[in-house]
Amino acid sequence: MENFLGLPLNASANGAEIDRVLVLVHWLIFVLFIGWSIFLVVVLVRFRRKKNPRAKYEGVRRRTALYIDIGVALFEVILLTGFSIPLWSKRVNDIPKEQNATVVRVIAEQFSWNIHYPGPDGKFGRTDIHLVSDDNPIGLDRSDPAAKDDITTVNDLHLPVNKPALIYLSSKDVIHSFSIPVMRIKQDAIPGQVIPVWFVPTVANNDSMPTYDIACAQLCGLGHYRMRGYLTVQSQHDYDEWIKEQEANSNQ
Repeated sequence: MENFLGLPLNASANGAEIDRVLVLVHWLIFVLFIGWSIFLVVVLVRFRRKKNPRAKYEGVRRRTALYIDIGVALFEVILLTGFSIPLWSKRVNDIPKEQNATVVRVIAEQFSWNIHYPGPDGKFGRTDIHLVSDDNPIGLDRSDPAAKDDITTVNDLHLPVNKPALIYLSSKDVIHSFSIPVMRIKQDAIPGQVIPVWFVPTVANNDSMPTYDIACAQLCGLGHYRMRGYLTVQSQHDYDEWIKEQEANSNQ
């Protein structure tokens, strides 16, 4: 399902504001395209060789071009100060409190997304690089009491609908880019840094669209094309049941 300008479905509370800025930018580009196209035609006709056999070096004396440049610059300033910067500031500063959000860690690696849930106790267990293995990609220390109920998945992110999701994003190796188009989210995962990303899912998945795609939007190696994950947005009840199921499986 696509919206105006070919944008994908907007399934998040913050998507409308981002789409509004994208539409304004496209209108500016459209106006500039029409204006420059007209200018090109006028120049080709007015300064054709037959009408101007000798070159004139004094240049254009009118101030029309200056007024147009000022108008374009003014529009860009309004776009930045009135829309883009406030939207960016809101995304950076208004991070929800952990007690009011679903908190998840996402650890990127070539070429998968490792998802770490804190479990019912709400506490993330300790991780240790020396414990990293094929069946423990994030190095979770199960001897830590806080880690006993932790849940880990690969490329499978679940979130409840209509509740802020707070994701702490990091990388084990190179720079990746965590992208969920329907949530209008894209953030680089940088080695050595833990970067918070947040959004509010508003559209739950259904039979016609069982999952949303999670993509890596940064070329990260030869296997970049297959670094794909899936997001399932469900009711709070279904999410809680899924957490219980995953916890039971991890304890087997």
